Amino acid sequence: MNEPLPDPFADQPDWAPLPPRPIEVVPATSRVELRGRRVLVGLPGLGWRGDLRADERVVQGSRTFVPVIPEHEWYRAESDQVEVFAPLVPVERVWVETVASSRPAPAGAREPGVRLVSLDAPAHRAPTPVFEADSVTGRRVVHVVGQAEHRDLRAVTETYSGTDGDICVRITPEMEWYRWAWRGQSPTTLEVPVHLLWLE
Repeated sequence: MNEPLPDPFADQPDWAPLPPRPIEVVPATSRVELRGRRVLVGLPGLGWRGDLRADERVVQGSRTFVPVIPEHEWYRAESDQVEVFAPLVPVERVWVETVASSRPAPAGAREPGVRLVSLDAPAHRAPTPVFEADSVTGRRVVHVVGQAEHRDLRAVTETYSGTDGDICVRITPEMEWYRWAWRGQSPTTLEVPVHLLWLE
């Protein structure tokens, strides 16, 4: 009598969308394009700072540096075509977020508890379904439609009951998310069912 009920979807693994390709973090010293890419800066053993964008490498004397801009300033510079201050960070202290070339193999449920990482390089979490998240407002999300992955999006609401009864989140392009902050201009949003959204 205490046996668990059978899973009605156990024989149909394709009922849910596949997760998006994960973010991989690679050193900026590798041959990777930098202009406009998301980067992390820091020191092994100390810590890492994100929400930054990079410009192309700059060589001064025998050292290579990366101009690093807070993400909101990068979007403002791109939108309004203005100059912004970009501190030069030694290339060996910069890591670049890249989208993996393939999706991970389907895995079982995530292990609960603490996830330990190495302090030698910045770590990045695997994509997390929005319906498993505690909070989503302001977080980077990926909207998965079939095989297409729509990135550079932010959630502007928490989960709610949508017009068709689906559990939804409203999202907006990142440019509009940041424009909302510097101009006070409300973003255009799209209502998306949570089963199509993943935290990046």
